[in-house]
Amino acid sequence: MTEDLHEFVEKVHDTQKKAEKNKHRAKGNPGSQLPNKQHSTNK
Repeated sequence: MTEDLHEFVEKVHDTQKKAEKNKHRAKGNPGSQLPNKQHSTNK
């Protein structure tokens, strides 16, 4: 059971790291962000 918990924590940390990276990348160059499809409908 402890092994499963450890694996889960590893996965969560990995996901958080990726999310952090994506956040920084998006802020760095907003021009490269793809537009949300939601917004393209209200022209």
